[in-house]
Amino acid sequence: MTTRSTSPKLPAQPPTGDVPEQGTGQQPATAATFSQSLERGLLILSSFGEGRPVLGIADLARAVDLNKSTTHRYVATLAKLGYLQQDPDTKKYSLGPKVVDLGFAAINSMEITRVAAPYLQELSDETGYTVSMAVLEGPDIVYIDRRRSGRTSSFAVGLNLHVGSRLPAYCTSMGKVLLAHQQQGDLRVLLDRTDLARRGPKTITAREQLMAALARVRRTGFSINDEELAAGLRSLAAPVRDRTGGVVAAVNIAVHLTVWNASSDSVIARLEAPLRSTVAEISARLGYRPSD
Repeated sequence: MTTRSTSPKLPAQPPTGDVPEQGTGQQPATAATFSQSLERGLLILSSFGEGRPVLGIADLARAVDLNKSTTHRYVATLAKLGYLQQDPDTKKYSLGPKVVDLGFAAINSMEITRVAAPYLQELSDETGYTVSMAVLEGPDIVYIDRRRSGRTSSFAVGLNLHVGSRLPAYCTSMGKVLLAHQQQGDLRVLLDRTDLARRGPKTITAREQLMAALARVRRTGFSINDEELAAGLRSLAAPVRDRTGGVVAAVNIAVHLTVWNASSDSVIARLEAPLRSTVAEISARLGYRPSD
């Protein structure tokens, strides 16, 4: 028996979408290694993108060129598995937490981490303090790089932070930078999901005050965190931009009062310039060209 039998008879199987449909012209060898169901599922996920964070069944059906009934089956499966989530009021869908998990699995191969690594280490060595980079993931930040100075080993934040660590965005310097550059509608959604609980002695717990702080970040181009996350911890952060000018990450320098018991103004005076220079270098490597 060969794989090219002339007999039209095949064992009865339920339609799975993993074989070519009539008229596709796919060869049997291709059909054996190609999953059309997986292709359709990925196509549905890729339909959510810039400018289209929320889509309904009709929108998705048009995007993937399937009827609504078939699209609904795929969407329901993806939602059950956590790759999509449905708004109970609008009944529309957005990307779910499992997609975020997949994205995080690719952090180590991200262009930004490869580009930024030497600049982050140089900044840490220059200042003598721990330097970190993070991205926004929902209402949290996720650390994607963290560098300690080679000339000091005494500084420790005491929070056991590492690549992959998550912290609430509202009470961190990098988080405030990333929140400050969100679209207003997206920012409202993120803050609606945020419990402004007290984490440090100076945590901002009032939404109006936080909004004012974020406005200052947009105006000044950097964020200062003065014991908002933990007692004795100050940090200064600035944004990293890609070739479109969008803020894709933030970099901070963390200072503990047991190492340098200086005022916030002193921290800014000493560390702002090297921090701004570093994020400018990283942004330039990512293709960002500031306008005059």
